[in-house]
Amino acid sequence: MPFNGKSGKFNASINAATIGCGDKKITLGGENVLPFYTFDAAIEHAPKVGVEITDGGLDKEPECIRKYYEGCRTVVDMAKKAAEMEGADFLCFRMEGGDPNGENKSTEELIAMLKGIADAVDIPIVAAGCRHAEKDAELLQKAAEVLDGKNAVILSAGEENYKAVGAAAGLAYKQKVGAESAVDINLAKQLNVLLTQLGVNSQSIVMNVGSAAAGYGFEYVVSTMERIKAAALSQNDNTLQMPIITPVASETWGVKEAVASEADMPEWGDTEMRGIDMEVETAAAVLASGSNAVILKHPVSVATISKMVQELV
Repeated sequence: MPFNGKSGKFNASINAATIGCGDKKITLGGENVLPFYTFDAAIEHAPKVGVEITDGGLDKEPECIRKYYEGCRTVVDMAKKAAEMEGADFLCFRMEGGDPNGENKSTEELIAMLKGIADAVDIPIVAAGCRHAEKDAELLQKAAEVLDGKNAVILSAGEENYKAVGAAAGLAYKQKVGAESAVDINLAKQLNVLLTQLGVNSQSIVMNVGSAAAGYGFEYVVSTMERIKAAALSQNDNTLQMPIITPVASETWGVKEAVASEADMPEWGDTEMRGIDMEVETAAAVLASGSNAVILKHPVSVATISKMVQELV
């Protein structure tokens, strides 16, 4: 009996969210097949790769990352060089120094950095907060304002501050709103519903459904992303049809495999290669599980994942 292949093309599709302006704008989502299933239907908008820098500048980066930015004196200089990185589709500026439990930098100082970056680069921008709900409510409202007209992603609105962030980013300044949940399909769905009830257009929402470095409870990340994509496509659940963006760098460059010195762990080999491997493995896995964009740090990781995407799509 001949084999008759069944198409995996769905009638439903993921929302297409465009970020940035002009020739450098990019679109996340839009597909109606599972990740990289180009044999079932064409994927018009391939997954995208972003580069993360922080307000901490070179001081907060691993030595192997600092080598790429050699000669940069300011965060704006780093942003310009990050924008030139091979394979980079967008830039993510993480304002981690705003955390009241950390450096507690002022909103004014961080927003001034963000404005300088926005004036200096022409690729799409993702403005990420410090992961402190109360401070981010203030910080990301200002970020949405200073990026007015840039069609940026404001990352992220969570359950505790979605009203403030969603109203500023999604309603007042028409930016894309990042909806951040903690590796749980029900929490992701609930937050999307809350944002749309607030008045944010569902086409203006991207999801950060959470991640982890490969090997660190990563099976929960994979199962969550796969369940979200399955519900969005096979069940036509429009509360889960938002594209997914995943910050990988902030997860992978903090685990022991990426930071333990060769002196401490000689059997693990070269520290830089371990960090790159961890970042690439995690990024490849989340893309295969359903993410439409990943945020990385190391230039080798960015180039490698960008090449992988091009060859698969």
